[in-house]
Amino acid sequence: MDISHASALVTGGAGGLGEATVRKLASLGTKVVIADLNDERGKALAEELGDQATYVPTDVLDEKSVTDALAVAAELAPLRVVVNAHGGGAGASRVVGRDGSPAPLEQFQWYVNLFLTGTFNVLRLGAAAMAKNEPDEGGSRGVVVNTASIAAFEGQIGQTAYSAAKGGVVGLTVPAARDLSKLGIRVMAIAPGTFFTPAFRMEREEAEQAWGTAVPFPNRMGSPSEYAALVAHIAENDYLNGEVIRIDGALRFQPK
Repeated sequence: MDISHASALVTGGAGGLGEATVRKLASLGTKVVIADLNDERGKALAEELGDQATYVPTDVLDEKSVTDALAVAAELAPLRVVVNAHGGGAGASRVVGRDGSPAPLEQFQWYVNLFLTGTFNVLRLGAAAMAKNEPDEGGSRGVVVNTASIAAFEGQIGQTAYSAAKGGVVGLTVPAARDLSKLGIRVMAIAPGTFFTPAFRMEREEAEQAWGTAVPFPNRMGSPSEYAALVAHIAENDYLNGEVIRIDGALRFQPK
C-alpha cells in the first residue's frame, strides 16, 4: 500500500513509541494526526513537523473525540493508517498481596479500559472511516496497527492487569482481520519487549543497566525508531495481516 499520499492517525502520538511513529510516517510523506492528550508535547511536535503533522487532543475512550480526530485526518488526505500506540500506567499488584489483601479491582479495570477498550474503540471507528475509501489497485483501503506487549505472553509477577489487557489486544487481532477482510482493511499487532521511552523517567544508561542486559541480542533495550520502522513496513506490505509480531531481541520475560 502506498502511504506517501495518505493520512494516518497515531494515538499516543506525542511521546514514546507514538512520537517515533509520527516522525517515521511523516518522513515517508504521510500526513499524520497526533492524537494525544499531552497538549504541550503534541503541539510542539506538530510545529516541528510543519505541514506533515497536526495535533488533535484525543481521548481514546471517547467516541466523539476519536471520530473528530479521524475526520481531521481524512480531510488532510485519504485515511489509510491507524496506529494505536497510547500508553500509561497505574502501578502493579499481585492477585493477593503479601499482606493478604486482594488486588484492587479498579486497577484491573483501568488497564483493560485504556489498553483494550481504548484500542478497540479506535479500531472500530478507524475501520469505519477507512471503509469509505476507494480501494487501491490491490483492493486495500487501509490498515490498523495495534500495540500489544510480550507481557501478553509471559507477564511478570504483578502484571496480571497489564498482561490481561495486552492479551486482549493479541486476541482480537485475527477475528478483527477476518471481520474487515471484505472491506480490504488489514489488522496487525506489534508486541514490543523493553523499549526505552520517556515513561522510564531516567537516563538511558541507567535503564540499560536495569533492563537492557536481559535482552539476548542486541544486548540492549529497543529504540522507538525500531518500532516505528516496523509500523511503516506493516503499512506498506499488504500481505501482513491478522498477525502479532514480537519485536524484542529474543527476550522472554522471567517471573520477576
